[in-house]
Amino acid sequence: MQVRRVTAGTIGVTLLLLLLSCATEGHNITKLLAKHPDFSTFNHYLSVTHLAAEINQRTTITVCAVDNAAMSDLLSKHLPIAALKNVLSLHVFLDYFDAKKLHQISNGTALSATMFQATGSASGSSGFVNITDLKGGKVGFGAENNGGKLDAFFVKSLEAIPYNISVIQISQILPSSEAEAPTPAPSELNFTAIMSKKGCKVFADTLSASDAVKTFEDSLDGGLTVFCPMDEAFKQFLPKYKNLTEEKKISLLLYHGVPVYESMPMLKSNNGLINTLATDGANKFDFTIQNDGEDVTLKTKLVTAKITGTLLDEQPLAIYTIDKVLLPKELFNATAEAPTPAPSPARAADAESPKAKSVSPSPDADSPEGDAADQAADDNVAVRFNGGMSTPIVLCFLLGFLSL
Repeated sequence: MQVRRVTAGTIGVTLLLLLLSCATEGHNITKLLAKHPDFSTFNHYLSVTHLAAEINQRTTITVCAVDNAAMSDLLSKHLPIAALKNVLSLHVFLDYFDAKKLHQISNGTALSATMFQATGSASGSSGFVNITDLKGGKVGFGAENNGGKLDAFFVKSLEAIPYNISVIQISQILPSSEAEAPTPAPSELNFTAIMSKKGCKVFADTLSASDAVKTFEDSLDGGLTVFCPMDEAFKQFLPKYKNLTEEKKISLLLYHGVPVYESMPMLKSNNGLINTLATDGANKFDFTIQNDGEDVTLKTKLVTAKITGTLLDEQPLAIYTIDKVLLPKELFNATAEAPTPAPSPARAADAESPKAKSVSPSPDADSPEGDAADQAADDNVAVRFNGGMSTPIVLCFLLGFLSL
């Protein structure tokens, strides 16, 4: 009997530890560098360029930081933010290199891809960095397109979470003419023309003819992500669009814009609700980003759209094509637009009760009414989520009780 009690208690403690381990947070480059005041400028510009968020969403990564003096040399070039991000991206390796590994490189040299290469903005091998273990314990770094010259050297290790993230100091910024090349200012980009030329002409023309386009333009400098429905999808939706009031037309168009820059790596590592340009206080106008491997979907209460392509992904603007028009619940009735899901056994039983039969009639499709039903759906989601998370906790307490 004693053995049974010990076993139950042990299992309970084990499950609790497993639960706590699931809550472990990933690394945060901003917090790691905050421990080192001499790198405050480098840390600041990782945030300004939104590179910090992308670093935090990756694993097996190395950040080559430079001190404030080295950053002053870079800032004296007065590069635009987009070019500055490219330069800093060249200093983030998509592999793990701590001090020990740097001195144990096979054959004495390695070529590492960087986040600059991953953006697609780097041509050829310009987004790669050569790492060479030199005599006297030195390790040199040089951009691959820099004629093999090693411009910077390893100074010391700053922070390391083994095989997750390594933060090291190098002696100076890696020069790269391609990374420093000027890019068009956001306000100079004709984003509707970009969409028109690449399969989203109907949406782009509709947006250009609306007052909503100014909101998109005003958001460019601060960061903007646009999800544009492909021509076939928006053509099919046009009859419904034309029946909307002018105010609702603007809201629907704004619903396809997000007031922050979201690169594809950020979208692929992000799950959860996101606000849109149409969000206004109580009028949520949000949708859920979901990802499964390489696939990213945008889910509203009424429809699930899939990202089918990337038209532009350069800080601070990203434009993606989607296969369906995003329909917000604030403008359309979910029961009129969305397919009815198969009832669960519990709901089927409820449907047979007299209480379940007293259902009020559905509001019109072109109506914001239906928030009560949507709120109920939100509550059900919350219950399912909380129930799933609480199951191990309940089990732990139960097993702990049995051990008494």
